[in-house]
Amino acid sequence: MEVRLQKMIAGTGLASRRKAEQLIAAGRVTVNGKVVTELGTKVDSERDHVKVDGKHLTAAQPYVYLMLNKPKNVMSTLDDPGGRTTVKDFLRGVSVRVFPVGRLDFDSEGLMLLTNNGDLAQALLHPRYHVPKTYLIKVKGVLTDGEIAELERGVKLEDGMTSPAQVKKVRKVEANSWVEITIHEGRKHQVKRMLETVGHPVIKLLRIKMGPLVLGNLGPGEFRFLTDREANALRSVVEQRRVLEQDGKDPGTRPPRPARQAGWARPAQRKRQPVKKARVA
Repeated sequence: MEVRLQKMIAGTGLASRRKAEQLIAAGRVTVNGKVVTELGTKVDSERDHVKVDGKHLTAAQPYVYLMLNKPKNVMSTLDDPGGRTTVKDFLRGVSVRVFPVGRLDFDSEGLMLLTNNGDLAQALLHPRYHVPKTYLIKVKGVLTDGEIAELERGVKLEDGMTSPAQVKKVRKVEANSWVEITIHEGRKHQVKRMLETVGHPVIKLLRIKMGPLVLGNLGPGEFRFLTDREANALRSVVEQRRVLEQDGKDPGTRPPRPARQAGWARPAQRKRQPVKKARVA
């Protein structure tokens, strides 16, 4: 069966789909001995001989999914030209090459998903799927009900209006406070910019949820492989949205948000998640 060249490369775990496209465009990929730079090229894994940098592609590896609690002041990439610590430095013992699904700012912390499933990663990051992400954030001052309502309606940033957010007060700490915010977009520094717009700069930011995944009590710098149930839930999110799209419906449609309760919310209980041995799917 023929597939796009970049998909075949990503399927081996050698690189993400985007990186594979860059490799092709740079002339580092050959098909049957000829350099190919056309991204639309289709190949048959059983008939065509594909090389990257002169080396044959190895057989596709089983899909692996893991969750990392990214510490503060760590790059959410696999490599850094400046020599700073990256998430790759915390993946000791992981023999399969995985790559991050999305990013967190250098000074932000929390849940990061890493996988070698390029199709799933691309779908989870696509704007049309609106995968929700929830953050626990410490801000300067205390948000008023009016400011929370503004965030929940959407605020105007330099790159346009944001979609409505879900906001809960968590607790007050001296002159500052903690809030929980859920967004369905993925703009650069979006949450920080939203809060700065309403006059409350971010002091600390921790991502605690991404789609069906919950960080729990996974410690900073720790990782674990997803359970079969979690991996299936991720695939289900993508599949449900694809079905909606095929039926001509908006895959980003979300159920109505329940009315926000006045006052401070009770912080969610975070159960300790046991570190699992490697699971593949």
